Amino acid sequence: MATPKNEPSCNARAASVSDIPLEDRYVLLIEAVQDYAIFMLDADGNVSSWNPGAQRIKGYTHDEIVGRHFSTFYTEEDIAAGKPARELQIAADAGHVEDEGWRVRRDGSRFWANVTISAVRDASGALLGFAKVTRDMTDRMRLTELERASEVSAQVQITRENEQKRIARELHDDLGQQLTALKMSVALIEATLAARDDTASLVPQTHALQTEIDAMAMSLRRIAADLRPPLLDDLGLTAALEWLAEDFTKRYGVVATVHVEADEPQFNEFASTTLFRIVQEALTNVARHAAASRVRIELAHDGDRLSLDIEDNGVGANLGSPPGSTSFGLLGIRERVRQLHGTVSYISSPGAGFHISIRVPSAFVR
Repeated sequence: MATPKNEPSCNARAASVSDIPLEDRYVLLIEAVQDYAIFMLDADGNVSSWNPGAQRIKGYTHDEIVGRHFSTFYTEEDIAAGKPARELQIAADAGHVEDEGWRVRRDGSRFWANVTISAVRDASGALLGFAKVTRDMTDRMRLTELERASEVSAQVQITRENEQKRIARELHDDLGQQLTALKMSVALIEATLAARDDTASLVPQTHALQTEIDAMAMSLRRIAADLRPPLLDDLGLTAALEWLAEDFTKRYGVVATVHVEADEPQFNEFASTTLFRIVQEALTNVARHAAASRVRIELAHDGDRLSLDIEDNGVGANLGSPPGSTSFGLLGIRERVRQLHGTVSYISSPGAGFHISIRVPSAFVR
């Protein structure tokens, strides 16, 4: 029985890659690659082939670039330094060369590229040209820069905290002791003056001087505590937060409460300092902008995650509006959370208060 027209015979088989000549397979492979610029150069460095990946990365069409020297992709500084010719020479001598650096697109913009140039020779060893593979590494380079900037920022924070700790200690131990000694000396003078009839009238003045010294000592303790609360180093984060909330309530008349669920985890010094500064910055924003009557601070530790929530009952904010005067404080909080590899979200609307929700992996705070 004859096979109906337009239907494959029993012996027919689907075409496969193996049916394609080897040379054509390579062409298809190169044409299919979109994430890499893969092209050929002749022995003088002129572009002789161009794949879609090259067009996507560099911006030139096949007709625009073929026949032009590959130095077109280099910056003016690299061209002046002879880098294109030097890389071809190294590839010809050593077989290949790999480099990372800035390259230039058709529109003049720069991108960070990983480049490999390999010499192509015939069976006799004669140089035919070069195979060039370029990958756009801009995103990875920027990520590396961000990670490096984060490390630098964290180190700056540590250095600043250490300096504040030193200053606070000197204020408390050195200047504080000097004020105490001064008060004792004034008290001794007061007692001497009171014992003599001709100088008893000076006693009120010495008493007033002691009162001024007491006020100076209180200001000194407050400044030292603002720089670095001793409770943070002596008793831990929970005690420091409770002190901060109590001091905030006294200063601004806004009732601040701290609630710690379960036992406080063992924080490393950087984490406890960072979390304390986050709460301190949040309370500063409440005092300046919230017009709140109360604020709640809640710290919880659940398995592999730590949560910190700070919520007030103030005027709130429209999070979709352009950044306002509170944005710098929120940016500072976001940066500190990022240093702990955590996440932060802000929940608010006009008239509904402001809620800061922070989640941090426990592994980064121990």
